[in-house]
Amino acid sequence: MADTRTPIRIPILPWYSDHHFGGRVILAGVEAMQLLAVAAHAAHPGVDVRTMADGRFAKLLELPAGASSIDALVETEDGENGTIRTRLLTRVRGKVMTRLVSHCEVRFAATSVAALHMNPLPPAPAAESSVSIDAARIYEELVPFGPSFRSLQDRLYLSAEAAWGTLQAAAPGASAAQPLGSPFPLDGAMHAACVHGQRIVDFVPFPVEFTSRHVFRPTVAGERYRAQALLKQWREGELIYDLSLVDEAGHLRETVSGLLMRDVSQGLIKPPAWVKTLGPRGQTARNG
Repeated sequence: MADTRTPIRIPILPWYSDHHFGGRVILAGVEAMQLLAVAAHAAHPGVDVRTMADGRFAKLLELPAGASSIDALVETEDGENGTIRTRLLTRVRGKVMTRLVSHCEVRFAATSVAALHMNPLPPAPAAESSVSIDAARIYEELVPFGPSFRSLQDRLYLSAEAAWGTLQAAAPGASAAQPLGSPFPLDGAMHAACVHGQRIVDFVPFPVEFTSRHVFRPTVAGERYRAQALLKQWREGELIYDLSLVDEAGHLRETVSGLLMRDVSQGLIKPPAWVKTLGPRGQTARNG
């Protein structure tokens, strides 16, 4: 089946300005996936958009200052075995011609999320022996987002292989249910992976791809969750994590497998030196 491209207008909500990178306001990847899920369900009501694979954040989508919305396209295509491939596109005008740029790509799988096996999380590390960082300092110096996207709470605990922390799902004026749940907890779990990665590489790791995502039960604005970012592979120039979100009752809410993180700043943004020298309970000089 040929690709179907549907024009959409993305409203630029007030809290989007809190998500910025390199001085530019950027549409969060979790918001882009939400847009694609809505479009996929509208085009194919039978597809379970909570099961997805082959995610790719191809190019950052900058949101223009002062604009109330931005025009885009959602491309959908029937894939093999009942899957739906989707892409979020914008038109970029050049000197000679207009071209389409892909910002986010996701394949929604045919397997219902209810049929998937849920593995329990390993226990969190002991606070007494773990390196930890106060969430306020994370958002001041390591992941400098505004208040709406400061999902990590209290302290983030880190071992050589993983990061564990508490998340608060923000509720900045939005009450409508979304097919993938609140976007803020998963975004915060990515922050945990970013912080963990800054301790072991000389760049700020940014999510660019993932192998699969499963939303077992959508997260809800206003609720608290526990997040785990588990390092699966570390090779030159990139890190790969598995992410898990659990609610306060201990139920697994969603997972991301094979989250690939790279430097998207071309070496311009570096981790501060102090993050690599933290001792237990975050003991280091403020400017060390």
